[in-house]
Amino acid sequence: MISIDRRLVVLVSMLMLWACDTPVQVQDEGESNQIGEQFIRVNQYMQQRHQDHIAAFLERVGWNAEVTPSGLWIVVEKPGNGKRIDDNMQVSYTFESTLLTGEFCYEATMDNPKRITVGKGGVESGVEQGLKKLSEGAEAIFLIPPHLGHGNFGDRVRIPGNSVLIYRIQVLKVEQGS
Repeated sequence: MISIDRRLVVLVSMLMLWACDTPVQVQDEGESNQIGEQFIRVNQYMQQRHQDHIAAFLERVGWNAEVTPSGLWIVVEKPGNGKRIDDNMQVSYTFESTLLTGEFCYEATMDNPKRITVGKGGVESGVEQGLKKLSEGAEAIFLIPPHLGHGNFGDRVRIPGNSVLIYRIQVLKVEQGS
């Protein structure tokens, strides 16, 4: 019986030694930089393609929009006259989100508004950026490119990957956060 245990120990030891000696593919630094640069170029191309797509959509529907340096497009339908939104403020708002095709995604209604603390996450970064351009009582439309929304993979429920989103927002209440 002891000889079986020894053979098992030897077998396990050999397997462990063999597993530790797996070959490693070495990549030189120049090749790694080339791959990184290719990813950067592809991302820049995709961002520009989305911006062109949004600009063509805006021209078709006749909306006058401001574009931020990050690539968020904002159409202010009604400027607010209340508190200006900034980081750490608690904001209640209604919204309806759709794809550029008009396909419905999500909403928050007057009966059940969305409440967030700006700068703390929990919503698309494009929504936070857009809210910081508004005041209490404002109504606006945000056109959110994928890199400020749900990215390459979407939300895997209602928003496909690489989707531009339209958010129609009405700011209900703005309060100083805690």
